[in-house]
Amino acid sequence: MNDQWLILFTLVFARVGGLVMTAPIFGAGGAVPVRVRVLLAAALTLLIVPVLWQGPTARIDGVVQYFVLLGGEAIVGACLGLGILVLVHGMTMAGAVISHASGLSIAETFDPVLEENVPQFSRLLFLLAVCVFFLLGGHRVAMAGLLDTFRTIPPGSGALPGSLAEGFLTLAGQSFSLGIRAAAPALTALLLATLILGLIGRTLPQMNVLALGFGLNSLLAFASLAVTLGVVTWAFADQIAPALETILDALKTPLRTEWLT
Repeated sequence: MNDQWLILFTLVFARVGGLVMTAPIFGAGGAVPVRVRVLLAAALTLLIVPVLWQGPTARIDGVVQYFVLLGGEAIVGACLGLGILVLVHGMTMAGAVISHASGLSIAETFDPVLEENVPQFSRLLFLLAVCVFFLLGGHRVAMAGLLDTFRTIPPGSGALPGSLAEGFLTLAGQSFSLGIRAAAPALTALLLATLILGLIGRTLPQMNVLALGFGLNSLLAFASLAVTLGVVTWAFADQIAPALETILDALKTPLRTEWLT
């Protein structure tokens, strides 16, 4: 009995830990200390194990098989967390595109998730995306999806859906589309400003267009992002449900739309 409980606990802990360690909503990277995330995963596991106790228990024939099953459980949880991370980093890409187009890519800050320096706009849009994800109940959908995976993929079954690669390819396309949509207003304004400066440079050759353009592009990037921030937020919020549906379908798990407020 104790051995079965320990096996079930560790298998569930591996799946929950895979989600907690990779999903940005739980502080992936260095944003939240590892000890805190491990304690959170252990607490969630203690809540889940009694529900699964009456189900079938995995049969372990050896240490090698045990660690293989642990790895499979961690992959299932990590796929859900990485799916959320891919979606959120669509906003990070939008910030990077705006920064490079406006010449503000030299203004960088350290991102504990990527563990490298990123443009300020990327960090701003990343934090905005995480906040919107929480406000719309995305974290509850993620946890509900994790719980449903225990029904579709029982602990210790060692079965990984074959559609994971296709699901992540679709999700990457959705994330790229989100980044383009979020950056489009600012990029349009910067493109028009570049065209106008080009015409001014041709009309008034004595004017230093390069010096004028750097300051103007920076000011225009801040102004356009401030004006269109609501549209950017709406674009991300509109993409949450399709992205979660894509990754949960890859895990053969239905999407609980009632959790999205």
